[in-house]
Amino acid sequence: MRRADRLFEIIQQLRGSRLVTANRLATQLEVSVRTVYRDIRDLQASGVPIDGAAGVGYLLRPGYHLPPLMFLPAEIESLIVGARMVEAWAGRSLAAAATEALVKIGAVVPSERMREAERVPIFATGFRVQEDERRNLDDFAKAIDERLKVIFAYRDADGGDTQRIVWPLALHFWGKVWTLAAWCELREDFRTFRVDRAERLCLAEDRYPKVGGRTLEDYLARVTCAP
Repeated sequence: MRRADRLFEIIQQLRGSRLVTANRLATQLEVSVRTVYRDIRDLQASGVPIDGAAGVGYLLRPGYHLPPLMFLPAEIESLIVGARMVEAWAGRSLAAAATEALVKIGAVVPSERMREAERVPIFATGFRVQEDERRNLDDFAKAIDERLKVIFAYRDADGGDTQRIVWPLALHFWGKVWTLAAWCELREDFRTFRVDRAERLCLAEDRYPKVGGRTLEDYLARVTCAP
């Protein structure tokens, strides 16, 4: 952990008007107690209102807020480009979240720097993504988050239709298409489905269990070991 990250984490741990010992901080941060003492002294010297003493514990006075993060121009540009790609290619819920995130970033970044970053000439067009596919992405994302089974009709590359009940595990974007990684009850194995070929989605009310051999970790282990 970088020292700057460690100092930030110390401040976070001291919130809540409760004493936190140096030993506890050292354990959580995986550093020595002496390092914690030194970091506390440096934070106090920089104006962070930390009360307490060695051997007793430390706490952060109520009302202290960290200053807003300052992004470099290239960092802002990367976030804007990423948001444009999400708006163009992702589901509606994720696209709206990306837009809202940029609004929040713009609230803490100097306006001139934000305007300069927004002029970055990198764009993403989403004309290939149909509204049905965006709805599918939203539904699959919800199912993954809540571990819900999904029932849908699937049209394969040869035009054949099958009814599937799957345990959604992950979504992957390949530049042109989205795919869903899932455990398929019909095939009793992992399968990958193109999101744009799924029709008449229905989210089941029952959650699928965590079963060994059917988890995302199991799926990733298989695909990464495949020749």
